[in-house]
Amino acid sequence: MSLIRSILHALLMLVTVIPWGIWMVTASLWASGESMYWKAARWLGWQIEGARVLLGIEVRVSGMEHLPQGKTSPAILLVKHQSTLETFLMPTLMPHPLAYVFKKELIYVPFFGWAMGRMDMIHIDRSQRAQAFAKVVEQGKRLLAQGIWVIMFPEGTRIPRGQKGTYKNGGTRLAVETGAPVIPVAVTSAKCWPRKAFIKTPGVVDVSIGQPIPSVGREPDELMREVEAWIESEMRRLDPEAYEGR
Repeated sequence: MSLIRSILHALLMLVTVIPWGIWMVTASLWASGESMYWKAARWLGWQIEGARVLLGIEVRVSGMEHLPQGKTSPAILLVKHQSTLETFLMPTLMPHPLAYVFKKELIYVPFFGWAMGRMDMIHIDRSQRAQAFAKVVEQGKRLLAQGIWVIMFPEGTRIPRGQKGTYKNGGTRLAVETGAPVIPVAVTSAKCWPRKAFIKTPGVVDVSIGQPIPSVGREPDELMREVEAWIESEMRRLDPEAYEGR
């Protein structure tokens, strides 16, 4: 049954991403940045709803009250990365538009990448580290001033359930440069949607949003250690089975 469910959800994504991608590229000729963002969030919402109906994946969110209030209140979201699910899910949860920091190769992915390339996000060349971070700071300052929150996955890649990757300090460096608070987010997506897995299983994915951590006067490495400690501790609380014996 899980295989059939997964095939149906994959077909949903395939069938909808082609017209959506064409629509996004076409709409970018006249639509504004925020309007484009909410058009994208609508398609992502379809996929999350499809995951609920077809895959039996429910999402349980706690900590929404920790999000900053105000139209232009800045925030940098630092999110645990276990699967594709959280990349689709976060824009459907957050009250502000989000700008992802992602590798530029993704914009060449047919339809999905083309749509991302037409949005006001931060795509970087990872092979040019200094220039890449300068671009993150430059664009990040502009976006945060507009009330657009920056979202990053500090582990850099999807991590198997019950494991921890290396937390890189790019997000906290940006926070220190801009003075924006960081908001740690723990997500147990691999319980239902493991990394690089075609077959998904029914269940509940927990999303826990931590309290904002001020960045003013902090060192990026020390700030990232605090973020890492909170996320990994919260992951163990939310998904204790994955960490048995670790």
